[in-house]
Amino acid sequence: MLTLIFPAFDPVIFEIGPFAVRWYALAYIAGLFSGIWYARWMVKHPPALMTPSQVDDFLLWVLGGVVLGGRLGYVLFYKPGDYFSHPVNIFKTWEGGMSFHGGLLGVTLAIILFARYIKVNQWYVADLVACAAPIGLGLGRLANFVNGELWGRPAPDVPWAMVFPGGGPIPRHPSQLYQATLEGLVLLVVLHLLWRNENIRKHPGILTGVFWIGYGIARIIGEFFREPDAFLGFLFGGATMGQLLSLPMLLFGAFSIWRARRAAPAA
Repeated sequence: MLTLIFPAFDPVIFEIGPFAVRWYALAYIAGLFSGIWYARWMVKHPPALMTPSQVDDFLLWVLGGVVLGGRLGYVLFYKPGDYFSHPVNIFKTWEGGMSFHGGLLGVTLAIILFARYIKVNQWYVADLVACAAPIGLGLGRLANFVNGELWGRPAPDVPWAMVFPGGGPIPRHPSQLYQATLEGLVLLVVLHLLWRNENIRKHPGILTGVFWIGYGIARIIGEFFREPDAFLGFLFGGATMGQLLSLPMLLFGAFSIWRARRAAPAA
């Protein structure tokens, strides 16, 4: 069976002395600034409860939530024993180890605190983040592909399967590209089409709920093609950690939509 050879990108874009710029860092930066640009455009449309300058101020809050939540989530969800045995390693972020679900919780806390700070409906802020988040998610998955990490399960009969440098000689699903499509492009388009409906925008929380449900479904599907983390393997019922952590997202998403439909429209 003909298989594709992983193109073996250099994870480092360029180096200046000890300073190295990596694709993964660039994906984070591009995702954050693209999301902020998109949110600045969205707040100019009804119900317009925030200003573009307030969106700019929110950038640092989001960055803090992503980094702190993502790192702590990885520590607690994936390797608590290792990190609690060597606490200093928690701060070695350059060695990798970020959790989307932890980052989501961190951003959720940032949304609540920022909304209270500027005295605006927290669900409105959450909807802005929900609509913009797929940009960063898609770019992050592409960065995973460039780095040749988080590869898929064996797929010897799939013509587009790839042999990844760290995955042995077995052809595997390029699951990073599947996830970039589902978690990034598809979710971005769905949320944008819903956002265009002004009645939906006037019920803050609906878009947030769609994001949580949409990401949860996309992640659960993607995990069927992705090789589980070697240090965890398959868990309860053959599910992966990513799938188990996505199940509560479906419930919270449904609650968000139910609550938003019952609430009075935003002015």
